[in-house]
Amino acid sequence: MVVERSRHSQKVHPVIGSHKSSQRSHGTSSSSSRESRLHCKNCFRKFISLLCTQVGVGGLLVAYAIIGAFAFIAVEGEMGIGTANITVEIHNKTVVNLWSHTKRHNVLNKTLWRNDVDKTLLIFQNRVVTAIIKESYDDLSPLEIWTFPAALMYCLSVFTMIGYGHMTPKTVPGKILTISYAVIGIPLYIVYFMNMGKVFSKSFKFLYRTMYRCLNKNKREHDEETRLAGWEEPTILVPSTACIWVMIFYMAFGTIMFAEWENWSYLNSCYFSFTSLAKIGIGDIVPGIGVHGRTEDNSTKLIINFMYLLIGMGLIAMCYTLMKEEFLLKIHAFNEEFKEKVYYVGIKLGIIVEDEPKEQDDEYSSLSKPSKASRKSVRRR
Repeated sequence: MVVERSRHSQKVHPVIGSHKSSQRSHGTSSSSSRESRLHCKNCFRKFISLLCTQVGVGGLLVAYAIIGAFAFIAVEGEMGIGTANITVEIHNKTVVNLWSHTKRHNVLNKTLWRNDVDKTLLIFQNRVVTAIIKESYDDLSPLEIWTFPAALMYCLSVFTMIGYGHMTPKTVPGKILTISYAVIGIPLYIVYFMNMGKVFSKSFKFLYRTMYRCLNKNKREHDEETRLAGWEEPTILVPSTACIWVMIFYMAFGTIMFAEWENWSYLNSCYFSFTSLAKIGIGDIVPGIGVHGRTEDNSTKLIINFMYLLIGMGLIAMCYTLMKEEFLLKIHAFNEEFKEKVYYVGIKLGIIVEDEPKEQDDEYSSLSKPSKASRKSVRRR
């Protein structure tokens, strides 16, 4: 019996040891999986925090435009091949109709034949005009029209709400993709617009204040003396005229650039720059696709136009932010001045009675304007 028990105990101990080792391995695997999950969560949080910054929003907008360009190339460039050669089909139908009229009037009745041919040619003209103007027909194939720069420019015109109209989707999936693309892209562009306005406004404020202090050294010394004396340092605001001059110089730069590239007149270049930055987007002239058709190096021109418009939108947001700040400050100053005048008019008319101050420090305090503490002691009749 003793021998059997010892054998039984020898058989049991290895099982227990293997069970403990399996628990240890399970514990290490679960801890490693938890660490990997925590690492993934931290990476995801860092990525989201990066996207919420100004640089992240700008990069996200550019990436969204690039993704949209490839999507429209896949939809309109490949699926839109069946929509090409519209005028060829119209021409063939017109030729068949003319031959049927000739066979029907084989007696060569000049009046009837001429009336039928005039009607057929009128239908032909209307169909061609509809295909060219309303359906934006081009003699190029969809793959030649929807190149990457052209699709990128189309995406820019969609989410910035410019809408040039020189390129339009012909297929049903392309139209659905445009709607869904705009639903996501427009809010993203608005976030970019506001963030870039803050970034550019802070940078321009710093530059303007630095230049102002360098050009006005005497005032700077006076401001330091007043600050040391305990007075608040006067704030330096960027005037609205400076914002207007920034936009004028940026438009002038675009005018010269597009005039040299496209051989446009300076009036047409200024007209394009203004309508694009103001988001009017008439679309009668576009870089790479001008008034005389497609030009050379249109891909490079479209990409540079893409960057020109993105930076220009940021400058417009900057001007809006700075002018709004100046406007709100002027409204606040006007409100305070209006309250002061109403207060003094009320004292002169006897509507408001001011209590005599208990202690007067000096003559200046008695002759100075009433402070906020004295206003609190005012009672109305």
